[in-house]
Amino acid sequence: MASAKFLELQGFSDEDLKVELQEIKRQYQKMKIDHSIRGIENPLDLREVRRDIARLNTEVRRREIAAMSEEELAGRSKKRARRRKGK
Repeated sequence: MASAKFLELQGFSDEDLKVELQEIKRQYQKMKIDHSIRGIENPLDLREVRRDIARLNTEVRRREIAAMSEEELAGRSKKRARRRKGK
C-alpha cells in the first residue's frame, strides 16, 4: 500500500518536485545546524526530513526513467547487469 506522501508526490509536476526538493534540503541543513548548536525539540524530525528527501529523489528518478527512450533503457540494463556481476 502506497503512503499518503508518495501519492501526494505523484500529483506534483516535475518543476514542483525540484523546487520542493531544494526547499526540503535547505530546511534539513538548517535543522542540522540548529540541532548541533542548541538542540531541537524532537531530534527524530531529522529522520523524517531525510526520508522526505529520499522520497522526492526517488520520485524524480522514477520520472527520469519513465521518460527514457528504449535505447537509454537498454543501456541502463547493461550497466545494472555489470554492477550485479561485480558483487
